[in-house]
Amino acid sequence: MAVLVQKYGGTSLQTLDRVRRAALRIEAAWRRSPSVAVVVSARGGRTDELLRLAADVGASGQSRELDQLLAVGEGESAALMALTLNAMGVPAVSFTGRQAGIRTTDRHGDALVSGIGAERVRAALAAGQVAVVTGFQGVDRAGDVATLGRGGSDTSAVALAARLRAATCEIYTDVDGVFTADPRVLPAARCLPWVDPGVMAEMAFAGARVLHTRCIELAAMEGVEVRVRNVSSQAPGTTVAERQDDRPLETRRAVVAVTHDTDVARVLVHCRDSRRDLAPDVFDVMAARGTVVDLVARSGPYENEFRMGFTIRRSEADRVREALHEVAASFGGGVHFDTDVGKVSVVGMGLLSRPEYAARLMGALAAAGIPTSWISTSQMRLSVIVPRERTADAVETLHREFSLAAAPPGDAVPPAPGRSATV
Repeated sequence: MAVLVQKYGGTSLQTLDRVRRAALRIEAAWRRSPSVAVVVSARGGRTDELLRLAADVGASGQSRELDQLLAVGEGESAALMALTLNAMGVPAVSFTGRQAGIRTTDRHGDALVSGIGAERVRAALAAGQVAVVTGFQGVDRAGDVATLGRGGSDTSAVALAARLRAATCEIYTDVDGVFTADPRVLPAARCLPWVDPGVMAEMAFAGARVLHTRCIELAAMEGVEVRVRNVSSQAPGTTVAERQDDRPLETRRAVVAVTHDTDVARVLVHCRDSRRDLAPDVFDVMAARGTVVDLVARSGPYENEFRMGFTIRRSEADRVREALHEVAASFGGGVHFDTDVGKVSVVGMGLLSRPEYAARLMGALAAAGIPTSWISTSQMRLSVIVPRERTADAVETLHREFSLAAAPPGDAVPPAPGRSATV
């Protein structure tokens, strides 16, 4: 029998009423097809509470002990959901990442899923039980708890769906799906019925908070269809999957969405010794600390000074600050961090092949009086840095420029055969 995997985020489980509401949705799915696995996040605010406790006792940075503590949040959610389902007459059993056989790499706080055994999960499903699995965690080679970092529960759900050969992984959250822009910033934003996995990965990397890049990349590699649904409504949500389209490729809408990210720091590294190429040293610092670099520009080999600029997450600046200063200072250089910036991106398909899109982006922002610096272009994303306080203005300007409030003709995805759009 086909397996359905559902994932419930922290806001979906924040109160007991929300836990019961999610349980009712799980019960409905189980009664239609009693082979349901559920992945849960920590209840809303619980992870932050645990982080504050760790900070209160002087803990800092990622560590084995912090992962031991943070894993408590998901364990609480899984047990509470299983208890709720059992009380409703739905047989359910909860599993930690270890019990579900989720294996990870050894990096605490930002581990990768390396494999899933899932024997006990399979046995529970075969017995007609709902398997409730903790997201965000697994065990490393030493047998210690390791957490998966940003978007960890989404990644857990997709990885479990791939291991169980589930055709669909439903991600339940507090919004109706994936929008053309953040609806909290732009109420005119439109919910997209479907998004290509590659486009969704770019949107996630560029600031869309609904799904994480790692989750979508894994879904694309494993052929798992992801559906983003609102736990509080019957809206069909957004399907993230490849779709055959009768319209010729070059007549489809190129721009799909506008995303923004204010968790951005602009980093400038300089050194007067032009004979020394610091770029490898800089990237070594980033890689050793698991920090992603974007919008990179650097001086050429015939210039009198080495200069390199790039963006990172503002929340990760302290992780790399000291090491970058040491590298630059050893060659008589320095580092400057600018955290008063935001990144706005236009995401779609074939953007680099249409140079007019970059021209329209820059022209629209200039006409709105929004200063820009540093632009990056690719086939799927145009990103620009703006002052942080003008980020929302830039989102509204570009959403209007590319007419994203109106749906293109035929932009709908019917439910796949045998599935309901209003589960």
